[in-house]
Amino acid sequence: MQISVQLYSVRDLFAEDPDAALRRLAEMGFRQVEPFGLLEHAETLRTLLPAHGLTAPSAHASLLGAEDPSRVLATAAALGVRTVIDPYTDREQWDREEDIRAIADRLNTLAPLASEHGVRIGYHNHDAEARPHEDGRCGLETLAEHLDPRVVLELDTFWAAVGGSDPAHLLTSLGSRILLAHLKDGPLTGDVHDQVPLGEGEMDVPAVLAAGDQLELGVIEFDNHSGDLFTAIGRSFDLLTTHLQEYTA
Repeated sequence: MQISVQLYSVRDLFAEDPDAALRRLAEMGFRQVEPFGLLEHAETLRTLLPAHGLTAPSAHASLLGAEDPSRVLATAAALGVRTVIDPYTDREQWDREEDIRAIADRLNTLAPLASEHGVRIGYHNHDAEARPHEDGRCGLETLAEHLDPRVVLELDTFWAAVGGSDPAHLLTSLGSRILLAHLKDGPLTGDVHDQVPLGEGEMDVPAVLAAGDQLELGVIEFDNHSGDLFTAIGRSFDLLTTHLQEYTA
């Protein structure tokens, strides 16, 4: 697993001074970042990522709602992005199997187009996708059942737990379908303002990491944080670095 960071975490500084934001992350030891709003920031990223020794193996961009998905995928390929993650669908679409299957069908339709551009597509969950249904499974499990093998998942471990599912169980049960994960910590009430560095909240981070052997990317993210974001990101980075050193020892 490589360690990345979602740039949404530092969105305020990135909007004000993207060079400073990327420089600080690189100085902390990051070599990978995960951009958001790919089309909006493409030109900035094209210049500044290599300037700071950074790559973007994954990125968030709306595909299901895009007027021209091919443009999104072409932009990703030009930036060296290997996986384009659709970050959100309406919460109301995750209660009925027919609605979930419709989402899978739309993602499946995009899979061959992504392959033509030399990239792959994926989907990122929030809490609605992780709500258990009457049969005990959650919407994300139903989605995975109907996905083209070329479509991967990025499990947001925090939102999975907030939604009522065990992220470690999902990592194990869905196996190689989940190749990326957002790693974050905080109260399982879902209050993003109280998110904290990994290992300092209510998430069972050791169980998540133990279950994530198949992960290609572990992406640190803060939806929000009441303290200094870069300090918090650094503490999460240190925990993951230590974990990987112990894992490979």
